[in-house]
Amino acid sequence: MSAASAKRVPVSLITGFLGAGKTTLMRHILQNVRGHRVAIVVQADGAIGSETDFLHKCGMEGCCGEEIVELPNGCLCCTVREDFLPILEALLDLEHPPEHVVIETSGLALPRPLLKAFGSPTVRNRVTVDGVITVLDAFAVASGRFGDRPAKESRATVAAKAFHHDDPVVAIFEDQLSAADLIVLNKTDLLDAAGIDTVEKAIRQVAPPAARILRASEGKVDPAILLGVGADAKADPGAYSAFSEGDGHVFAHDDFERFVIKVPEQSSVEGFLTLLQAVARKYDVLRTKGYAAVQGQSKRLAVQGVGTRFRHEFDRSLAAGADRMGRIVMIGQKGLKEAVLRAALVDAG
Repeated sequence: MSAASAKRVPVSLITGFLGAGKTTLMRHILQNVRGHRVAIVVQADGAIGSETDFLHKCGMEGCCGEEIVELPNGCLCCTVREDFLPILEALLDLEHPPEHVVIETSGLALPRPLLKAFGSPTVRNRVTVDGVITVLDAFAVASGRFGDRPAKESRATVAAKAFHHDDPVVAIFEDQLSAADLIVLNKTDLLDAAGIDTVEKAIRQVAPPAARILRASEGKVDPAILLGVGADAKADPGAYSAFSEGDGHVFAHDDFERFVIKVPEQSSVEGFLTLLQAVARKYDVLRTKGYAAVQGQSKRLAVQGVGTRFRHEFDRSLAAGADRMGRIVMIGQKGLKEAVLRAALVDAG
């Protein structure tokens, strides 16, 4: 082992519920970190299927596949389908290992069981857990996405109650929040100052007292802050081996449904977005992500949705004669029916 690899490498774990903005935050880190060799590991959800692996890329050119890729800026990038421990070992074994490793977890992952991996004998003396960074969708919290919202209930009451339910969505959200050393309150541009203050007060009811809260929009947080959390309590990764699978709420991915639906070429952008919003609203779809071809357009339309909020852009050219069938991933709670979603998207499309 070289002297460089013998030095403990700080590792940051980025967690957050579906659509909170984790990948945007990761992309911001890669595009703005300078003078440091950072490795980005994206934990893809293998249950979605290989045909949509493009959905899990960090957004930097060349960052794809289950392998370590060197990026033009000297950083490293890779995706993993399940256990990130083998990739972490491979990164540490490089002749020139990274100075910092950042791991983005799946939106349905519980951070505490994942942290147990750092207590493995193969890495525990080679890494230190710099901190857990939890990304929150401020608008979703304020809107009652993580709790019930009676029609006449005030925003303040909704936010305060949003953390006291037992359904899988809220339980995962609470677990991710309670493990945080740093909380990135993202999408604050969608709320007014009073709304942001209300959300922060509600967060404080669940978050660790020492956790710092940063307000952000589009995941724009100084990488020097993100990579310098310095959570002293996590200096010994071996401490995580004490966590048991029964600690706190544990919900398997079986509590959720994920479908990849092929959609035909669309006649208009507006019509397709309206359709997606209507389907998400009717069937309580948590997360929508994918692309479609649009008549008269040479680029594919990429769409991302959190509930009924959607963003879109034309992101990639479609080769002449290429397949113009689109792929849409939809994620919801148990009971969501693939056939119903397919009929709603394909028959109406």
